Amino acid sequence: MNLRKLGIFGLISLLSYTAMVVFSPLAYPGYEWMSMAVSDLTAEGAPSLQLATRLNALFGPCAVVSIMAVCVAISGSKSKLFKLGIYSFAGMEWICSVGYTMFPWVADEPNTNPQNLCHLIVTVLVFVLSLAALIMISISAKHEGVKSLGIWAIACLCAMVLGPVGTGLFPKAVFGIFERLSTFSAVIFNAVLGVYLLSGKFDRQEE
Repeated sequence: MNLRKLGIFGLISLLSYTAMVVFSPLAYPGYEWMSMAVSDLTAEGAPSLQLATRLNALFGPCAVVSIMAVCVAISGSKSKLFKLGIYSFAGMEWICSVGYTMFPWVADEPNTNPQNLCHLIVTVLVFVLSLAALIMISISAKHEGVKSLGIWAIACLCAMVLGPVGTGLFPKAVFGIFERLSTFSAVIFNAVLGVYLLSGKFDRQEE
């Protein structure tokens, strides 16, 4: 069915985000990826802003298209917990796409800056919704005939939690490593959902 093909957008989203993370530092002299956040690359006033914006252009829109297609594909699921998990993840993607576009980080400004404060609020919402979604999916995926998706959810959940734990326990010199664990976990899981859609593993939900 044509709906399956929309899963490719999940992979495109991952490639766009990865390209931004990998190549944007080339336009940011002195950028230290191990100690600096990904949001520093797209911050207002950052020398890498223009390049990062172009490379990241497909990330948000493609992620939303893919997850919304997944929502349609699993709408016939008998498990309310599974549907709630997918819908929560979709809500997170919308907040991520819209919120970070509206409130990009402002370089060289404190956390109390109104725009930076809104950016942090968006980050908290994205984190909480992601955790809730991954927990619900990991619990219910087995009963929906997609046990491997539950394993992916657990793996991404562990990476997401390890991010803030690592940034709190380890020196700032490795902050960027743990921050990327959190950010990439959600992006990768969205791509995984896209692959499952492409491969028809959600078709049984519509029966």
